Amino acid sequence: MKLQNKIIKNLKVKPKINPKYEINLITNKIKTYLKIHNDIISLIIGISGGQDSTLTGKLCQIAIYKLRKENINIKYQLIAVRLPYGKQSDEKDCQDAVNFINPDNLLTIDIKNAVLSSEQSLKKAGIIISNHVKGNEKARERMKVQYSIASMKHGIVVGTQHASENITGFFTKYGDGGSDINPIANLNKRQGKALLKELNCPPHLYLKDPIAGLEDSSPHKTDENILGIKYCDIDDYLE
Repeated sequence: MKLQNKIIKNLKVKPKINPKYEINLITNKIKTYLKIHNDIISLIIGISGGQDSTLTGKLCQIAIYKLRKENINIKYQLIAVRLPYGKQSDEKDCQDAVNFINPDNLLTIDIKNAVLSSEQSLKKAGIIISNHVKGNEKARERMKVQYSIASMKHGIVVGTQHASENITGFFTKYGDGGSDINPIANLNKRQGKALLKELNCPPHLYLKDPIAGLEDSSPHKTDENILGIKYCDIDDYLE
C-alpha cells in the first residue's frame, strides 16, 4: 500500500462528504460519548475566532441541544472559553464566533500574565526562551486553563484539530494537541468549510486566512506561510 493511502486510511479522511450527513454523524458521536460517560455534563472548548474552533463549538452545541431533548433532567452545557493573550487583533471575529455558536456559558481568561510569569521564572533559571517556544507556552497555558475548568465543572476538554493539521504536525504538544475528544479529526480544512457553510456560519469566519498568532515577532503570519504549503494542496493529498 502506498504511503499516501496508509495516511488517508489512518486519518479516516473521506474523498467526498455530504455536509449535512457529517454534521449529524459528528453530533451524534458527541451525544453518544456523553451518554456513555454519564458523569460528564460539560463540554469545554477554547474559542479563537478561527474556522476550527467555530465549527467544533457549533457541533458541540448542537449535540448538547439533542441531549437536552432526550434528558430534560440532566444539565448538560457547553462552556466556551475565550483565552486571549492581552488584546487580540481579531477580537470582533471571536465575538462573531461566540454569537454563532451561542454557548450556554462563556468565560474569558487572559493568559498573558501567566505566560509572562513563566517566561520570567525560566529567565531567572538561566533559560531564555525563543519566540517560537513562547508561542508554545501560550498554547499550553490555554489548555491548562481549559482542564482546570473541566475539572471543576464535571467536564471534558474538546479539541479542534483536523486531519490537515495532524498530517503536518502543526500543533503544540500538550497544548492544542491535548484534549479528551476531537470531533473534527477526520475532516480536512476544505471539508470543515463545507460544514460551516451548511450551518449558515458567517462566511468571514471560515474564509479568513488561518493564523495561529502565537509568536510575538510575527502574530499575523499565516499557517500556510509557516508550513510552506497551502491547505488546498494538503486537502487534495488527503482526498
